[in-house]
Amino acid sequence: MFRVHWPSWKALGAAAQKSIVEEASGMIEGIEGKGEDQSAAFSMLGHKGDLMLVHFRRTLDGLNDVELQVAHLKLTEFLEQTTSYVSVVELGLYEVSVRLYRALREKGTQAESPEWMQAVENELSKQRNASAERLWPEIPRRRYLSFYPMSKLRGETKNWYQAPITGRQMMMRVHGVIGRRYAGQVIQIISGSIGFDDWEWGVDLFADDPLVFKKLVTEMRFDEASAVYGQFGPFYVGLRFPAAKLGALLAGRTPSFP
Repeated sequence: MFRVHWPSWKALGAAAQKSIVEEASGMIEGIEGKGEDQSAAFSMLGHKGDLMLVHFRRTLDGLNDVELQVAHLKLTEFLEQTTSYVSVVELGLYEVSVRLYRALREKGTQAESPEWMQAVENELSKQRNASAERLWPEIPRRRYLSFYPMSKLRGETKNWYQAPITGRQMMMRVHGVIGRRYAGQVIQIISGSIGFDDWEWGVDLFADDPLVFKKLVTEMRFDEASAVYGQFGPFYVGLRFPAAKLGALLAGRTPSFP
């Protein structure tokens, strides 16, 4: 996420601005494409920044590569990076895990034994294959994005990581039911960031009606997983636009979409 240094940018002549915009929009347009590597640009609302770039890559090496490409643009001389977030898309497997563990115990398989670990790995492989599209999603082509990081409480009396897995399963089941009620209105992409960033998860919400963000997040605040254990970071909201419209943003106009 970046903040434009408007005084310096506006002090440039029209020819210099045009050259810088053409370089930056051309580079971003080249990485917007479909497939494994995708990026998207968003005009941000509020004081937290002006420009948000979202990158979906298969590897950290790919992420680092696109970061360096952006860093070498002439435009970055007029941008201040305000924050960033690194995470990997992940799927909740509470239902699958509880069923698997129960079946293994019923068979008399000792927890953490080689047989147990092999059964877990076999199930994970099965889930990866069955959920490939969800693990490697495209950036949804929706006008609005709301992103926020979150963690689960690790307090003295309430600790998510010490709650029984069956209890966490039930809480996340209720949480998921609420999310599914908004299917078609909002696309949710959940990513894990333990070991990668300061929070434990990143939540991306994509929609064509921004009010659905407020409705969904408000409703979820009342379920136990959020009300008791949820800890939320700052929210960032942006309007998606194609790279070809970058000049409009830098000219002080809301870029259109698509």
